[in-house]
Amino acid sequence: MEPMTIMAAMGALAIMVVGYLILDSGGGSPKKRVEQIQTPQSKERKSVFAFMKVDESGNRRKIIESSLADLEKDQKSKSKKRKSLAAKLVQADVKMDAKTFTTMSMIIGVVSAGIPIFLGLSPVISMGIGFVTGFGLPRFVLNFLLNRRQKKFTAHFADAMDIIVRGVRTGLPLGDCLRMIAHESAEPVRTEFRRLVEAESVGVPLELCIERMYDRIPLAEVNFFGTVLSIQKSTGGNLGESLDNLSKVLRGRKLLREKIKALSAEAKVSAMIIGVLPPGVMTMVSIVSPDYMYELYYTETGHRNLMISAGMMVVGILVMRKMINFKV
Repeated sequence: MEPMTIMAAMGALAIMVVGYLILDSGGGSPKKRVEQIQTPQSKERKSVFAFMKVDESGNRRKIIESSLADLEKDQKSKSKKRKSLAAKLVQADVKMDAKTFTTMSMIIGVVSAGIPIFLGLSPVISMGIGFVTGFGLPRFVLNFLLNRRQKKFTAHFADAMDIIVRGVRTGLPLGDCLRMIAHESAEPVRTEFRRLVEAESVGVPLELCIERMYDRIPLAEVNFFGTVLSIQKSTGGNLGESLDNLSKVLRGRKLLREKIKALSAEAKVSAMIIGVLPPGVMTMVSIVSPDYMYELYYTETGHRNLMISAGMMVVGILVMRKMINFKV
C-alpha cells in the first residue's frame, strides 16, 4: 500500500475518534452535562435555596391570610356602622342626629306612660305602653321612611343605568352621563348622583364616591354598580355593554321581587288578620261589656295574664313576619 494512502486512512480514523470523543463528552443531554459539572457544594446550595423558596411561599400565604382577615374585619365594622341609628337616619334622609332622635323618643315614651298613670291605669301596663310608644314607634317610622326611600331608589336606578349606556354609546364621557342623571332622574336617585358628582368634582376618586353612596343607600344594586365601574377601570372593556347587562340584571331582580310580593300577599293578609284579631276582640268586648273584662284589667292575675298574652302575641307576630318576609 502506498504511504500516502496509509497516512490518509490514519488521518480519517483520527478525525472520527476525536469527533466521537467530543460528541460523547456532553453526556447525551444538557441535563446530564449540568449534573456532571455540578459539584457537591452547588447541590447543597441548591437544596438550601429550595428550602428558602418553600419558606417564602409560606410567608406569602400568611401575608395573604392576614390581609383577608383584615379585609373581612373591615367589612364587618362597616356593616355594623351601616346598621347604627345614626346611619339609618342618614339612609332615611332624616335631618336629625342620633342624640336628638333618642331624646325625642324618650320624651314620647315618658308622656305615653304618664297619661295612662294619670288616668288611673296600672303602672305596669302604663310602663309597657310607654316603652312600646317611645322605643318602638319612632323606630317603626324611621324604618318605614328608610324602606320607602330604598324602594324609590331601586325603582329608578335601572333607568339611570340606561341613561349611562345610551350616553356612553353615543360618545359622551362617564362624567357627563352622571351629571345628566343628577339633573334629570327622579328622587332619590337625583340627589344621590348629585352628591356623587359634587364629590368627584372636588377631587374625590369615583370609587370612594360610590362607596359613600353605598353607605347612604346600602343596596346590592349600588354595590353592583361600583363593582362594574371598578372592574372596567382596572381591566378596560366596553362600559356600555357592562352597564347594559347590569341594567337587565336590575330589572330582573325588580321583576322577581314584585312576583314574590304578589305570591306572598295572601300570607301577609292572613298574618295581619291573625295579629289584629285578639286585641280587636278584646277591645270590642271591653266596650260592649266592661264588667266582663273587669277581672282582666283590675286584678293582679289579670295583669299577669295580659303580660303573658302580649309576649306570646309579639313572638307569634315575629315568627309570622319571618316566615313571609322575602328579600331579593
